[in-house]
Amino acid sequence: MKYQSQKVAYAYFLVAMGLFAIQVAGGLLAGWIYVSPNTLSELLPFNVIRMIHTNALIVWLLLGFFGAAYYLVPEESEREIFSVKLAYIQLAILVVGTLGAVGSYLVGIHGGREFLEQPLWVKFGILVAAVIFLVNVSLTFLAGRKTAITNILMMGLWLLCLLWVFAFINPDNLSLDKMYWWFVVHLWVEATWELVMAAILGFLMLKLTGVDREVIEKWLYIIVATALFSGILGTGHHFYWIGTPGYWQWVGSIFSTFEVVPFFAMMSFAFLMVWKGRKNHPNKAALLWSLGSSTVAFFGAGVWGFLHTLHGVNYYTHGTQITAAHGHLSFYGAYVALNLAMFSYAMPLLRGRAPYNQVLNMASFWLMTGGMAFMTFTLTFAGTIQTHMQRIVGDYYMDVQDQLGLFYLMRFGSGVAVVLGAILFIYSMLVVRREVVKPGPVVKDAKLAGE
Repeated sequence: MKYQSQKVAYAYFLVAMGLFAIQVAGGLLAGWIYVSPNTLSELLPFNVIRMIHTNALIVWLLLGFFGAAYYLVPEESEREIFSVKLAYIQLAILVVGTLGAVGSYLVGIHGGREFLEQPLWVKFGILVAAVIFLVNVSLTFLAGRKTAITNILMMGLWLLCLLWVFAFINPDNLSLDKMYWWFVVHLWVEATWELVMAAILGFLMLKLTGVDREVIEKWLYIIVATALFSGILGTGHHFYWIGTPGYWQWVGSIFSTFEVVPFFAMMSFAFLMVWKGRKNHPNKAALLWSLGSSTVAFFGAGVWGFLHTLHGVNYYTHGTQITAAHGHLSFYGAYVALNLAMFSYAMPLLRGRAPYNQVLNMASFWLMTGGMAFMTFTLTFAGTIQTHMQRIVGDYYMDVQDQLGLFYLMRFGSGVAVVLGAILFIYSMLVVRREVVKPGPVVKDAKLAGE
C-alpha cells in the first residue's frame, strides 16, 4: 500500500462483505419460498425478502466500487485522497440509508418500483453520498497523474451517479415510468458499470501480470467504446412491450446483439494479459477471481443475454425464469466476482500481510461459481418449459409453477452452495492463516544457548 489514505477502502470492503452475506442469505430464503410458498408468508412476505435480496446486492456492489476507487485512484494519481474524513462521512450516510431502507421494508414502507423501492429520504441520502464521493475522487484525480484506468473509472462513476437522478422521476404514465426506470437500471448495469468493471479489471491485470501499461490502455479504450456503443441504445430491448414506438424492437434487437462484444473483449483481454505477462504473482486467488469474472460475465451477460434479447424470441420468454437465469449469472460474473477479485487483491495489502488463506479463497470461487452455473442451467430449463406451457400452450400461470417444483428444489440446492462459498470467502478474507513455525535445532550447551 503506497498511500495511507488508501486504508479507507478497508472500511468499505468490510461493510460490503457484511451486506454480501445478507444478500445471499436473503436469496437462499427466497429460493426456499419457491419450493415451499407459505414459509414466513405473514411474518416476512416474499416481496419484502426479494427487496432485501436485490437492494443489498446493489448497495454492496456500489460500496465495493467506491472502496475500489478509494484504493485505486490514489495509486494511479500518485497522491493521497483529497479528504479521508469525507470518505468516512459518505460511508456513514450509506450505512444509515441502507439500515433505514431495510427497516422501512420490514414495516411495509417502500416505493413499489423494483430495485428503486427506497423511501424518498433514503434516495436523497444516496444522492448526497454520491455528490460527496464525486467531489472527493474528482479533486484527487484532477490534482494528480492521469491514466487510462482513472479516466475510464471516473467517466463510469460520474455517469453512474448522475443517472441516479432518474430514480426520483416517477410519472403516473406507466410507459414513461418504466422508460425512466430503465434509464437507471439498464444504463447502470449494461453501460456505466461496464466502464467501472473495465477500469478495475485493467488495474488488476496491471498489478497481477506485469504487462506494460500502454498495452492495457489500448485494450481498455476498445472495450469502453464497444460498451457505450452497444449499451446505450441496447436499452431498447426493455422497451419492446411497455408502450413505446415499434421501432424500438429493431433498435433494441440490433444494438443488444452488439452487447456481447465488450464482454467477449474483456474476457479475451484478461486471458491475453495473463498469457503475455507470465508473471508469477503470489496472489493466485485474486488472479483466479479476475479471470473468472471476465469469463462468467461473458457467458452470463453476453451469451445468456443474447439468448432472449431479440424481440421475436423475447415476445415469448419475457419475464420467465430464463430472465432470472440471465440476471443471476450476469450479475455474479460481471460485478460480484469482480468485487471479490478486488477484495482478494487489496485486503492483504490493506492489512499489511502476505496473501493468506488462498486455498480457501480459491475453493470459495469454485463453490460459488459452480453453484451459480448449476442455478443458471436449472433456471434456463425451467424457463424453457415455462415458456412452452404458459406462452405457447396457454396453461394457467400457477398450474405451470406447480410443474416446476423439481427445478426450484434444484435451484435451492445450488443456492446452498453459493451461500457456503460466500461464507468461506468472507472467512478467508478476515481470518489470518496461522503460520506453522518449524522448531530449530536444540542447543544443548548452556554457553552456546546464551550466545
